[in-house]
Amino acid sequence: MILTGNTIFITGGGSGIGRGLAEALQARGNQVIISGRRKALLEETTKANPGMDYIELNVEDPASIASVAETLIAKYPKLNVVINNAGMMKYEAGGGVIDDDLLVSTLTTNVMGPIRLTSALLEHLKTQPAAYVAYTTSGLAFVPLAPASIYCATKAFLHSFILSQRYLLKDTTVKVLEIAPPYVQTELTGPDMAVDPRAMPLNVFIDQTIEALGTDANEILVPNVMDLRKGAGPNDYEATVGLNNFFAGH
Repeated sequence: MILTGNTIFITGGGSGIGRGLAEALQARGNQVIISGRRKALLEETTKANPGMDYIELNVEDPASIASVAETLIAKYPKLNVVINNAGMMKYEAGGGVIDDDLLVSTLTTNVMGPIRLTSALLEHLKTQPAAYVAYTTSGLAFVPLAPASIYCATKAFLHSFILSQRYLLKDTTVKVLEIAPPYVQTELTGPDMAVDPRAMPLNVFIDQTIEALGTDANEILVPNVMDLRKGAGPNDYEATVGLNNFFAGH
């Protein structure tokens, strides 16, 4: 991917990985537009990065997605990069009764949201000389963390969808990328995650991810996630046991 001169839309861009990507990509000479549900975070991020724009978006709401897509295309006709980064991760009782509201919200945010948004923008992206659709999945798409089974399953779903979409768009100008982070210091599951010494520092992850984005790779993988990526396959249950025992302190 050429890392300059793009018009880039990033969901979940007000904090964490989304904000890190937005700031790093703007610094490389791109027009960046971020979105999210929390207006205060969007305003804070764009104020700290003059020239960056924002638009409020609820990825759980199809009407919000349709409205934002229409606004984006009208205001930024050169839009050529979409990074589906918004997501939620909650722990749930996967071994027992699962809260239905949590189930629906996680599936809608992590799966239906990015698919609907990409669908709404895809025909426009096909008109661009070079376009990219990226999805932030997770190393947990390949080896799940059992207490967050729904979250991990949504990321595995996206990985499969990405493979299909990449194939279906292979003869167009749109390239489909997957960004699969390892455990990174963000507030995805709360403040403690942002300071967990077992997690990769956010700034290091962003630097390595931007470097990988600048290549021809379809999967954007940093070294810290490679063990999880290699864990998928015939021995995936053994890899799952190992990961979960590590986090359980066994």
